[in-house]
Amino acid sequence: SNTTAGAGGAWCQGLDIPNELFLTLGLVSLVENLLVVAAILKNRNLHSPMYYFICCLAVSDMLVSVSNLAKTLFMLLMEHGVLVIRASIVRHMDNVIDMLICSSVVSSLSFLGVIAVDRYITIFYALRYHSIMTLQRAVVTMASVWLASTVSSTVFITYYRNNAILLCLIGFFLFMLVLMLVLYIHMFALARHHVRSISSQQKQPTIYRTSSLKGAVTLTILLGVFFICWGPFFFHLILIVTCPTNPFCTCFFSYFNLFLILIICNSVVDPLIYAFRSQELRRTLR
Repeated sequence: SNTTAGAGGAWCQGLDIPNELFLTLGLVSLVENLLVVAAILKNRNLHSPMYYFICCLAVSDMLVSVSNLAKTLFMLLMEHGVLVIRASIVRHMDNVIDMLICSSVVSSLSFLGVIAVDRYITIFYALRYHSIMTLQRAVVTMASVWLASTVSSTVFITYYRNNAILLCLIGFFLFMLVLMLVLYIHMFALARHHVRSISSQQKQPTIYRTSSLKGAVTLTILLGVFFICWGPFFFHLILIVTCPTNPFCTCFFSYFNLFLILIICNSVVDPLIYAFRSQELRRTLR
């Protein structure tokens, strides 16, 4: 029993993640997303609603990186005695940075959902896409997301001890997860149906199997990255609401820095999934 207790105690100590890792991932994400924004702004061929949404996602991911970089730098400077600030000012700065992090998290999740909806309209309403997703509607959508993210993050940070607020954030994540799951699976099913029709006409089942495999891999990457990067953080929030004093939950809480690392990793991976796969964008970068 002593051995088991010791092992449990060791597990509950969490992971010692160096600040340098936060800084490195934050800088990589910042550079990647800056390149995406610069490429979209520079090339007029990329001035369309789809790329504007990708640009907003890149800005959201940049904010995730910048806010975490700022927080890590302040902690390092204060730990080494380079920066001496009064406790009251530190609390205010901490609230501002936390609000920025929360706003960037909400906007990043929102634009992932918006991109999924935009792609759904592109596939299922291809002939009416330009009349449905006009530039004016795209601008209204982007402005609404940024406004809602700013307001909600202010409310979340102000009332973060209230379980109702945490439940709202958890509900928002689950809604986005279900939305993306339904839309992407529906798109994959339609693509499969088209490939099956073409292969049956040409009597080439190998093409059907290859295309289905590629589609399944793409779908797995999209939803897998989303769930792996965001899931642990929101599971952390669920445990805060349901079992804040349970020993298992307390142990899980000690890994919070790891969940933040996963969110920053998502900011690194997003450009690879949503932006750099575009030939036009890659040409602009070159």
